[in-house]
Amino acid sequence: MLVIVGRIGRAHGIKGEVGLDVRTDEPDRRFADGAKLVTTEKTPRTLTVDASRWHSGRLLVKFAEAPDRTAAELLRNLELQAEIDEDERPEDPEEYYDRELIGLKVRTTEGVEAGEVIDVVHLPSQDLLEIRRPAGNAVLVPLVEELVPEIDLATQYVVVADRPGLLDPEGAEVVATEPAQGAGD
Repeated sequence: MLVIVGRIGRAHGIKGEVGLDVRTDEPDRRFADGAKLVTTEKTPRTLTVDASRWHSGRLLVKFAEAPDRTAAELLRNLELQAEIDEDERPEDPEEYYDRELIGLKVRTTEGVEAGEVIDVVHLPSQDLLEIRRPAGNAVLVPLVEELVPEIDLATQYVVVADRPGLLDPEGAEVVATEPAQGAGD
């Protein structure tokens, strides 16, 4: 199974290195020397990691197929995929692959059925679960322990600690502000 692990950014230096927008929690594993990655182009091609290193908080990668800056610039904006076995799990037991979460049923901490996970959205600040609600609308729930205290792959459930407006945006509490007494009287 192919899973997106990064997007190639701009070239760095003159020796063919590129910066990467990392989309995996295991970059040292996915971009190890010799790793083979597949592009998501119309005609996919395989790129081989020649070397990788961290520089100022950014992962720089040199691909064997891009020997210089000119070749590296041609790779910009390509998404990279890694081949992952169906039964492979992340090294950290508190981490999950997107494919493990998509399709899980959602219920609240009170046991009320609340929908199904249909996607995992990755933002720079945090990940979000996209949940299709029983009414058919979709909501985004931050994937943080306070709001998602339990993920049980064995029973195929995600538990969400519902808060006003989280699973039902229309049901959010509205706090009315009243004009201060005596102001403008």
